[in-house]
Amino acid sequence: MKKIIKQSQVFFFIFAIVLVLAGCGAGQQPASGGNSTTQNEVSSQESSKKAETVELTISAAASLTDALKEIQPLYESSHKGIKLNFNFGGSGALEKQIEQGAPSDLFLSASKKNMKSLVDQQLIDSNQQKTWLTNELVAVIPADGTMSITNIKDLTKNEVKKVAIGIPESVPAGKYAQEALTNVKLWDVLQDKLVQAKDVRQVLQYVETGNADVGFVYKTDALTSQKAKIAFEVDPKTYSTVEYPIGIVKASKHIQEAENFYEYLQSQESLNIMAKYGFTIPK
Repeated sequence: MKKIIKQSQVFFFIFAIVLVLAGCGAGQQPASGGNSTTQNEVSSQESSKKAETVELTISAAASLTDALKEIQPLYESSHKGIKLNFNFGGSGALEKQIEQGAPSDLFLSASKKNMKSLVDQQLIDSNQQKTWLTNELVAVIPADGTMSITNIKDLTKNEVKKVAIGIPESVPAGKYAQEALTNVKLWDVLQDKLVQAKDVRQVLQYVETGNADVGFVYKTDALTSQKAKIAFEVDPKTYSTVEYPIGIVKASKHIQEAENFYEYLQSQESLNIMAKYGFTIPK
């Protein structure tokens, strides 16, 4: 009987050791789980940082492309957590997008008309918009072109087959070109030669690729191209002043961040960049 009891005691002793070892093994699991929790916390922090990033959508006239692409990294590097997304296009088309509810935080237009329309519809507060820049209208030809075109009346020459302009209804540069041609009584005369484009950058592309002999663009666009050159500057008396108003869209979900960028665009650093690209700063 004593033997049986001793065997039982040995059995329970061994069983107890096994339980202890198992407990130690189980105790190691939380350590591993602890590392997992730490990784989860890191992932959570990273997700939180991403969640904190505010993306601003800027609806901007195509003629502002190069200058704004230079401004973008400067602004983002000094404003952590802000990402600028630019939607470039004709000002008229951008206006329509905002009217139809497309996400947009700021509107940078190449025409007072398009901005006024949004203000009148109360989509942009009149107190949160102002004239930002001015520009000039020029006619460009291919950089390697030999055609002699020195003034607007030269567009009637037989060797000039195609004249590119932005669609007047949606592209301010096209509207200014139409206005200038109408005032010198050439709009009807040149109808068979006119090729219309969706924005001023497409006009420039038509000339650069030889798909148009001449194109009406802003001076700032001409200065960015190595494949096109200015043939002549359009008489400023023949078209309305080219003004670029900027405004904050009321429907913005990031009003404070939009206001900060709106103010930055009017800063000396920003204006110096715009001037470098040929824009004029109104006094």
